[in-house]
Amino acid sequence: MSDDSQVYISELSRHEGGHVTMRGWLHHRRSGGKLQFLVFRDGSGFMQAVVSKSDVSEEMWELTKSLTQESSIALRGEVRKDDRAPGGYELTVAEVQLYQLATDFPITPKDHGVNFLLDHRHLWLRSKRQHAILRIRNEVIRAARNFLDEQGFVGCDTPIFTPNACEGTTTLFETNYFDDKAFLSQSGQLYNEAIAMAMGKTYCFGPTFRAEKSKTRRHLIEFWMLEPEVAFHELDDTIALAEGLISAIIASVLERRRTELEVLERDVSKLESVRAPFHRMTYEQASAKLSEKNTEFVPGGDFGAADETALAEELDRPLIVTHYPANIKAFYMQPDPEREDLALCVDILAPEGYGEIVGGGQRIHDPELLERRLAEHDLPKDAFQWYLDLRQFGSVPHSGFGMGIERLVSWICKLDHLREAIPFPRMLNRLTP
Repeated sequence: MSDDSQVYISELSRHEGGHVTMRGWLHHRRSGGKLQFLVFRDGSGFMQAVVSKSDVSEEMWELTKSLTQESSIALRGEVRKDDRAPGGYELTVAEVQLYQLATDFPITPKDHGVNFLLDHRHLWLRSKRQHAILRIRNEVIRAARNFLDEQGFVGCDTPIFTPNACEGTTTLFETNYFDDKAFLSQSGQLYNEAIAMAMGKTYCFGPTFRAEKSKTRRHLIEFWMLEPEVAFHELDDTIALAEGLISAIIASVLERRRTELEVLERDVSKLESVRAPFHRMTYEQASAKLSEKNTEFVPGGDFGAADETALAEELDRPLIVTHYPANIKAFYMQPDPEREDLALCVDILAPEGYGEIVGGGQRIHDPELLERRLAEHDLPKDAFQWYLDLRQFGSVPHSGFGMGIERLVSWICKLDHLREAIPFPRMLNRLTP
């Protein structure tokens, strides 16, 4: 094989007419007499390579005929433009090198059950569909960070091990921490509030864990969350930030990942209509709407998956719902000064039946009120003394939210289940591979 430096499929447009070396894996092969057609992937995309019997030695021709699905290979040849080919370019092969001949690859073109595919998730990731989803996921994360960075936010990491709960203890994973006990983080929010008092505008991005015994298509045990927090922001400020962030992410995916959306057969017109301002209503208005739809929702309670779907599935843009009852929200939510039974909080529901993608609101900044709320929620004051300190030394109104990456990706890609929105999903009965 020539010493030409490696070229990736995504770079082929810059090498038309040139001779290149490419390395990757065989997706599938078909034979047409004196031609063999190799659909090849290298992580950056898929392309077709053509091997002609007249262009290679007999040994190399027989080697090519022996190639199996997922065999790892290197190809050297000339890049040709061909509008009929996947990606618009094709490789006329002069040399083939085998790294490893794969045998009995378990995921074949036939239909497989979900459990079989999840058992082989480490191999299922190689399919065109999963490739497209993971590239869109990466774009969602890149666009989100870019949006916040350009607005002067500072990305800061928050702990995975925590000594206390953010939103109650019923869904915490407990673990030994030397001679003490710790919990896996439900959210970086409380620590983000401390960072916001230092940096003004901050965000964290990382894994979060909820020990919820849920089997719905909207829940994972381990998921990733982006959480901005801003000093001096009130509820309307954080709503505007969330609208701008979601709109920017959608626009970036449409601009940079349209090919992947086509692989998923996504109706992009549904995404093209997503721009601020979003639809908006209060919790009480949403409750009235659910009553009109004759759902099983009980006013005063939190919305379930069916309620969220009923509220937003027919809309062209996400739905902002504000001012939930304070008694169903977390201890740190700032009450509405005009109605203390309501919280200055917000959930943003995705259209097309994908449920909540953002949850947040304004935080209590009065130390006495926060101390009362800790007592009302039966949370230990000592464990939250550092959190109370934030209200003792230059307290200001502040707000933020959490945005679940997998739910956002599921909506953008129109997936049936969150399990495809993360490389290795962790669910109630799924810890492997």
